[in-house]
Amino acid sequence: MDDHPTMHQTPAPDLYGRLRVRAADLVAARWLGERFEGRDHSCTVAGVVVPGFDAYVRVLHPAWLGERPVRWRDVAAAHGRTMMPNADWREVTGRDRYASEYGLPGVWDEHPTEGPTPPAVAEALIPVLARHTRTADQCWFGLWDGYGRWDFSRFPTFETPYRDEVLLEGTLSDAVSPVAWDEFTELPDLWWPRDRAWCLGGDVDLVSTYVGGGEALIEELLADGGLETQRVEPADPVY
Repeated sequence: MDDHPTMHQTPAPDLYGRLRVRAADLVAARWLGERFEGRDHSCTVAGVVVPGFDAYVRVLHPAWLGERPVRWRDVAAAHGRTMMPNADWREVTGRDRYASEYGLPGVWDEHPTEGPTPPAVAEALIPVLARHTRTADQCWFGLWDGYGRWDFSRFPTFETPYRDEVLLEGTLSDAVSPVAWDEFTELPDLWWPRDRAWCLGGDVDLVSTYVGGGEALIEELLADGGLETQRVEPADPVY
């Protein structure tokens, strides 16, 4: 990894929104590495979140029609397709999300947001996640150190199967504070409360967010009308 910042990078701040970037002592992230040991979890749900939870759910990032979010199942129906479990966006539309021509008039004109959890999705997730932890006021977050705008080289990192991450701390509601500080700033890729009741994971290359936790949490997320969700298994591929 190149430890030298490029010319356009800005030195990363001590506070990322209201989240404090840990300059030392990454012990709070050690349990992640311990659970990842022993198997290749890359390109799987367990690799994006963490192995060992009772159940897992995929939260789909919506497509867009102008400023209006559009659900994948509505896009699939408009294209004459059936929304299958753990479908890729290409399977929903019949087109690669990087295709030069995309969209369907009156249905969607922008593919799902790629990257960590979009702010609107995060806002819908936070109250549900808060009901399933005793420590919503004490949470930890992982942020990939490779987002091009910020130079995090002065901060230590911990490893996941996908990325090297800097460790941040704050309350659960602080998770969305970076975009209030700067609307173009990415939210953290990983979230977990101090009691480790659940873990949320995303990635710069994905159009979905994944959550692992207890069965009650997963059932509530599956039933939440404000989110488009699918039950997944730890070994399932990620999109």
